[in-house]
Amino acid sequence: MSESFHWLDHLVVLGYLAVSIGLGIYLRGQSTREEFFQASGSMGRVTVGLSVMATLFSANSFMMYPSTAYAASLTAGAAVIAFWAMAPVVVWVFIPVYSRLKCKTAYEYLEQRFHISVRCLASGLFILLRIGWMASATYAASVAISGISGVDQIVVIISLGAVAIFYTMLGGLRAVMWTDVLQFFIFAGTIVFALGLLISQADGGLSGIVETYSKGRTDLLVNWTLDPTFRFATLATLVGSFLEGLSAFGADQVAVQRYIAARDVKTSQSGFLINMLGLSFIVPSLLCIGAGLFAYFEHHPETLVPVFVEKLQEELQDTEASAAQNVRDHLLDFQKQQSGKQISTSDDGPESLEQTAQQHYAKDGPERLHDDMVMLGLQDQALPTFVRLKFPPGVVGLLVAALMAATMSSIDSGIHSVTTAIVVDFRDRLFPSLRPATDAGEMRVARIILFIVGALAVVLACFVGELGDVFDVAKKSTAAFGGPLLAVFIVGLFMTRVTWLGVLLGTFGGAAITAWAMYAHPDWFSLLFWPIGFFSAIGLSVILSLIPVPKSPDSDKLPLTWSTVMRDSKSAS
Repeated sequence: MSESFHWLDHLVVLGYLAVSIGLGIYLRGQSTREEFFQASGSMGRVTVGLSVMATLFSANSFMMYPSTAYAASLTAGAAVIAFWAMAPVVVWVFIPVYSRLKCKTAYEYLEQRFHISVRCLASGLFILLRIGWMASATYAASVAISGISGVDQIVVIISLGAVAIFYTMLGGLRAVMWTDVLQFFIFAGTIVFALGLLISQADGGLSGIVETYSKGRTDLLVNWTLDPTFRFATLATLVGSFLEGLSAFGADQVAVQRYIAARDVKTSQSGFLINMLGLSFIVPSLLCIGAGLFAYFEHHPETLVPVFVEKLQEELQDTEASAAQNVRDHLLDFQKQQSGKQISTSDDGPESLEQTAQQHYAKDGPERLHDDMVMLGLQDQALPTFVRLKFPPGVVGLLVAALMAATMSSIDSGIHSVTTAIVVDFRDRLFPSLRPATDAGEMRVARIILFIVGALAVVLACFVGELGDVFDVAKKSTAAFGGPLLAVFIVGLFMTRVTWLGVLLGTFGGAAITAWAMYAHPDWFSLLFWPIGFFSAIGLSVILSLIPVPKSPDSDKLPLTWSTVMRDSKSAS
């Protein structure tokens, strides 16, 4: 175990896991399909809102925002503006459509609008992407948790997965949503504590952080560069986050399932706005933590050097790690200049490297250490290092619990929504004869499928690290299919002259174009692939709808667009 992991920290972590399991046991007894999948449509606005917030805010995001602010600037905060810009579309378009059509999944609408093939395509892609997303989120959390606690990564992954699967199997959607609420307050409380501690530790307090962080930065809040390789350029962030948010909150079964579980459409809408308020607090707060970390290590670079050298040694084991080789070479050059003699590479062991690094960065200043950290991609080590150094016993465990909470809220919601899609969109629709005759049989089958989905996600999480930058892999894989899938809903809701065949082929084409763009430009910022997938799928869907298709018996009816749904529901009432 890590020396910084006190027995109080163990107690906090075990207590959090026990409460999560206890909630599942308390809410067990889901005896009907409607209760297990929809919580009988009885959830209130606060539960809906905080559950949506917690489940779509993974450990990837928890670690990414502080590391991005530490490494570069606060331009990632433009995502909050983009999220608020897409909010009216979710509130006044997506939620009312699902409610008035009484959809059990988001993809049920696509069959009513187009064809069963479009529904199955969309639901199938959602299933594959969500399982991959759960695996990447779990792995990313395990890296941070293992680094802080000293527990092996595989043990962390299996433990998180096992607990999440257990309480989800017992309590269904009701247990998932209530544990999401608990998890939201855990990571929100941790963020508040970390901010307060950083301010108290900073030279000059809050004003000192602002002064240190803003010094020498010309593009602190916005950067209008059109360079596609620049991470979180403002325009790319605004457009990409708008589409990503619209897909996640409007067309993703994870969020839709929570709207369906609400008492009524107004509860869903107000719950979504509560989610937006939560996002508006969490994202800026995490960016401020990143700024605080930069200010702290700017004044105390010596505390970061041991971590830097340890990671440098690990990178040097990779013969292709040219950045690590360059860092080591300039450290050896500095050592040669100081000693006045040639230093061989055999002398660059951990102790020698750390001593040289301490001397080098003390002379050349913390700016060089910061640059080398970013060059090696080690900016995500800043937060765990500060936690080990400054968090008191018990609160280190709180951060670990917060990371676990962010991860488990992703796992429980993911496996539950994937199970719902498998049961509703595939088994019930394509193989209705396989549906059990009794509620007990239905619950047994649902829990078996849920267990298999969860186990698959956990197994994949054990190997996903071999793919490289997990955050980038997750973002790009989501964009590859998330953009085209969002396009299906937008085309269906607002365009009347598209055909099911055109949309089906256009979705495949948009995904193919996005995948090619990722292959051809691997260094582009991941959010840029959202507009590529979205607009290419829309364009292809419109063009390919010129291909004639056989008329169906319902072809004379008006297409089920947003305006049609709203008009018909008003006339029916």
